[in-house]
Amino acid sequence: MHEEIKNALQVLKEGGLILYPTDTVWGIGCDASNFDAVKKIYKLKQRKDSKALICLVADDRMLKKYVKRVPEVALNIIDITDKPTTIIYNDAQNLAENLIAEDKTIAIRIPDDGFCYQLCRKLNGAIVSTSANISGFPTPKSFKEITSEVLKGVDYVVNLQREKICNKPSSIIKLSNDGLVKIIRT
Repeated sequence: MHEEIKNALQVLKEGGLILYPTDTVWGIGCDASNFDAVKKIYKLKQRKDSKALICLVADDRMLKKYVKRVPEVALNIIDITDKPTTIIYNDAQNLAENLIAEDKTIAIRIPDDGFCYQLCRKLNGAIVSTSANISGFPTPKSFKEITSEVLKGVDYVVNLQREKICNKPSSIIKLSNDGLVKIIRT
């Protein structure tokens, strides 16, 4: 795993795209603070840049770097959930402008995955994580289902967990600063 982290990290630092296994599905990723790299993901996925992307961070400390005020309920949800859960937060900061939604929100997950954790830690920052498919097409459940268009569109393909079958993407919850919780995807 050490060699794969080193290779992926180099590509991320150079503004490139990686294809990597996450705690949910295979993802296309880049440095979440790099405007041009985020733009490349939208182009590869053939997705409108008004449709927000998810980011991964290593831990609570890193989360606070990208959200002005993390609601206490978010930390409780992170602690008690037993499945991958992405939370949409208000008042995003320190991320590429084209990654932040028009309403200034950002979707972030702390993955329960050693590779993702180490990659975020070594980058010392958030990594974009969007499903490895062209927009409008089904999310691949395994590495074998990823299209050649996506494989050719990234700069590095991580050579880990290629046999893993993914159940489904993460749950998504939106938290408002006023305490309102809205389930977006279960």
